[in-house]
Amino acid sequence: MTYLYLLINLTSVLIPFLYSFEKRMRFIQYWKSVLLATVIVAIPFIIWDVIFTKIGVWGFNPSYHLSINIFGLPLEEILFFICIPYASLFIHYAFQFFFKNVKLPSKLVRYITIILLLTAVLIVVTNYDKLYTLVNFSLLSLLLIISLIVHQNHLQQFYITFVFILIPFFIVNGILTGSFIENEVVWYNNNENLGIRLFTIPVEDIFYAFNMLYASLLLIELFKKKLKNE
Repeated sequence: MTYLYLLINLTSVLIPFLYSFEKRMRFIQYWKSVLLATVIVAIPFIIWDVIFTKIGVWGFNPSYHLSINIFGLPLEEILFFICIPYASLFIHYAFQFFFKNVKLPSKLVRYITIILLLTAVLIVVTNYDKLYTLVNFSLLSLLLIISLIVHQNHLQQFYITFVFILIPFFIVNGILTGSFIENEVVWYNNNENLGIRLFTIPVEDIFYAFNMLYASLLLIELFKKKLKNE
């Protein structure tokens, strides 16, 4: 089933893309900001992906993807960094549009962020020999520090919407890591992560998703302001 990974990407983004033209929300009006932010964030994540694939931190099962490779990555893996962020961020902005007054109190957000930051730093210090864990939680620490200094207000809703994003995340990433199918689409070297799995999903993947989506969100909001002022 060499088209499975491609099918996962396309089905993930199809409904959010179609609903982007919904007359009330019109998420498509922000396409420039979303595309630019997604591509910018995708670049370092793809570089990270290329390096980790090359040194065996993770890899891909050729039984589930096409034979087209770019920089040693399956074409579908490159598409992942466009399709999944778009679909996930659509959930965030749909929630923001229809439930704009539903936010966590700023003080609670600060407490949650500080607890997450301290936890991430502790994990980095105690697991510096595990590459996936080290890079992932180091990036999480950096983003949380930035949010405490500058962008904390975005987390008032993102902490909520990320919980909803985790629902399709567990389905998509579950399939990619071997749930519901015979083998994994993406395999992991457990010597380079904490070895903690939620079903078949390494716990690091949750924070990997948070990092990718939150970084994209910050850039989208920045670009929306700049394009509005032009």
